[in-house]
Amino acid sequence: MFAFSHCRDVVAAVSRAGGFGVLGGSGFTPETLERELRWIDEHVEGRPYGVDILIPENQPVGRLVAMEELARGISEQHRRFVVDLLARHDVVLSFEETISSKRPPTLPDIAEALLEIAFRHPIRLIANALGLAPAAMIEGGRKHGVPVAALVGAKEHALRQVATGVDILIAQGTEAGGHCGEVSTLVLVPEVIRAIASVKPVPVLAAGGIMNGRQMAGCMAMGAQGVWTGSVWLATNEAETSETFREKMIAASSRDTVRSRARTGKPCRQLRSPWHDAWEAADSPGALPMPYMPMLSVPAFAQIDKLADGGHVGAQSLVSYFVGQGVGLVDSVRPAGAVVQDFKQDYAAALEDLLASIGE
Repeated sequence: MFAFSHCRDVVAAVSRAGGFGVLGGSGFTPETLERELRWIDEHVEGRPYGVDILIPENQPVGRLVAMEELARGISEQHRRFVVDLLARHDVVLSFEETISSKRPPTLPDIAEALLEIAFRHPIRLIANALGLAPAAMIEGGRKHGVPVAALVGAKEHALRQVATGVDILIAQGTEAGGHCGEVSTLVLVPEVIRAIASVKPVPVLAAGGIMNGRQMAGCMAMGAQGVWTGSVWLATNEAETSETFREKMIAASSRDTVRSRARTGKPCRQLRSPWHDAWEAADSPGALPMPYMPMLSVPAFAQIDKLADGGHVGAQSLVSYFVGQGVGLVDSVRPAGAVVQDFKQDYAAALEDLLASIGE
């Protein structure tokens, strides 16, 4: 069981409990990633862990594009739209504050620097999403003896990744939080396994909506050799999520998420809020592509989260985060280690039921 999280505490806790923690590294600078991985090395007790670096295959910008040029790619109309959207909920953000001054981590130069940092540590897995695993990742994995994994949302993606040389495929269904495709996990996993069987039968991990051990057992029964989980860790004591968002998770149903471009510029599942409704409205200027859209959404959500944590009602209504349809199965906040143990017990119980069903 692989556990993707942006929080080092979750990664270490899961690995110590017998799972395999994977740190989402794309929210960090090279300097902060180095600090986070050093901390994990000191707290993981020698257990395996991995790193996920978001290196998109397609972005409409040059490799070394300057921040000034990036800023010019965001229209005044888009910036005014954000200011007005927040103002309707009594959240104040000035026009000058609408664009992040931080260089987007998905740009090739930053992403490759993060990759270099990751390989300096005793990681046991490196993973990529949003397109083919780049040559630098494949070559680095070979050099350092680290398996390379790639997320795929369609069998065509899987075949391309295998031809590129990845070691592990993560077949992620549309139920998943974060960036995802349109095919459900139940359909995608066996489709990918069958598609690659005669080409190169690399291990396939199932992802998308997996919140407990019984679901894990179902994925293994379909032929997966493991599961990749994410949303379930957002409702843990160690997670980076705010108290407001955790409360919204517990209250949410599986129908309260939306697959939208309005935060990252690429189809990405999140908890629906008035932010997403506004970007889908007739008067919206339309979401920008990556990396422009994150440059708009990051400052906005930083202000939203700051005010929400202080009790601001309007900001609380706007609070959102990347989460899958499995949010409907969240009913409490628990320690990450306890979630791992529950997975084990549920998985064992499911196997017993399956064996009983065939008279074993």
